[in-house]
Amino acid sequence: MADDWQDGGFAVYIHWPFCAAKCPYCDFNSHVARHIDQQRWLRAYLSEIDRHAALVPGRVLTSIFFGGGTPSLMDPDVVAAVIARIRHHWPVANDLEVTLEANPGSVEAGRFRAYAAGGINRVSIGVQALNDRDLARLGRIHSVTEARAAFDIARHTFERVSFDLIYARQDQTPEAWRAELTEALAMAVDHLSLYQLTIEDGTAFGDRYKSGKLRGLPPEDAATEMFHVTQSVCDAAGMPAYEVSNHARDGAQSRHNRVYWRYGDYVGIGPGAHGRLTLAGQRHATETARAPGDWLTRAEIGSGDVLCDQLTPSEAASEFLLMGLRLTEGIDPRRFARIRGEGLNPDTVSYLTEIGMIDATPDRIRTTAQGRLVLNAVIARLLDA
Repeated sequence: MADDWQDGGFAVYIHWPFCAAKCPYCDFNSHVARHIDQQRWLRAYLSEIDRHAALVPGRVLTSIFFGGGTPSLMDPDVVAAVIARIRHHWPVANDLEVTLEANPGSVEAGRFRAYAAGGINRVSIGVQALNDRDLARLGRIHSVTEARAAFDIARHTFERVSFDLIYARQDQTPEAWRAELTEALAMAVDHLSLYQLTIEDGTAFGDRYKSGKLRGLPPEDAATEMFHVTQSVCDAAGMPAYEVSNHARDGAQSRHNRVYWRYGDYVGIGPGAHGRLTLAGQRHATETARAPGDWLTRAEIGSGDVLCDQLTPSEAASEFLLMGLRLTEGIDPRRFARIRGEGLNPDTVSYLTEIGMIDATPDRIRTTAQGRLVLNAVIARLLDA
C-alpha cells in the first residue's frame, strides 16, 4: 500500500535528549549534562534532515515536533535553524503545526518570543501537578507559582498552548483530582494531556515500588474513578477526549500526535527517536541510536539510525489498530483490511460489540468508554481472532 501513509499525514519529530534533572517516574530517553555543544548538535540535526529529505522528497508536511528531554533548553537560534532547514526541503500544509515541549523552570518571556519568531506556533508545558507537595514527590524542580508564570507567558506568546498533568498520584483522591482538574480547566487555552501515573521498570519510582518504598498509590478502583472524573469534568468544560489521554477544544487537537494515531509517516531524528516511513511502497520502522554521544557521532559520519526494518502486512496492520483505537474517532476497518490483506474476524467484532467494548459499523470501529479502560485487552482480542 504505497500511499497508505497519506491517510495519516507526514510529520517530523526532533528529539532533544537533555534535561536539567531526571524525574523519578520518567522512562523517556532523557539525560542530564553539564555542557552541551549546541552548534555541534545543530550540525548533526541538519545533516539528518538532509538525509531524510533525500529518502522521502516532496511530501506535504503536517507537523514538526520538538520533544525530549526538555527542548526549551535548546538555543532559540538552533530551533529556528532546524525549522528553516525542514521547510527548505518539504512543502508545508497551510496549517503547519510546530510544537515545542517546555518545562516551567526553563521558560523565559524573551526565550519564548525568540522561539515564536523562529517558527514555533504551539507549546506543550510539563506542569504535571498544581500543588507543591506533589511536584516535589514527582521530582519536579519547579513550583506551582513558576508553572502558572510559564503558562501566562506561553498564552500571551502563542495561539495554541497545551499542558500536561499526572493523576492517580500518591495519596490523591478522586475528590482532590476533581478540584485540581477544575482548576486546570480554568487555566487551559485549548488542549490538555492528562496521564495516569504509571510505574515503569528502570525508573527511580520503579525501584522504589519494588522495594515497597513508594507508598500511597491509589488503589485500582480509585484510579478508575479518577479516569471517569477526567472524562466527565472535561466533557462539561467543552474539552472532550479525542484520544485516551488527550483532551481539546474543537479544532485544537494535536496534529502531530494525530499523524501517529492515524498511522501516517513520520521522520524521527535525535537519540532514541523512532520513525515510520514508506519507502519503495513498503512501510519501514526506523530507530536511532539511544545514547546521545553515540547518536551524535553516528549522525556526523552519515546516519544516526541503527534500524530500518520493513514491516510485514500483519505487523503494519497491528500497529494501525493499536494506534487508531486510541482515538475516539476509531479506525476504518476497510483500511485495516487493505494493509493486512484480510479483514478483522466478524465474529470477534460482533462479540466485542455485544459486550459493550466497541461500536462497529462497516466503515468505523470505535472503542466505548468501557472499552478504553481495557484497551490493550480489546486490541489483543481483535488481533488474536
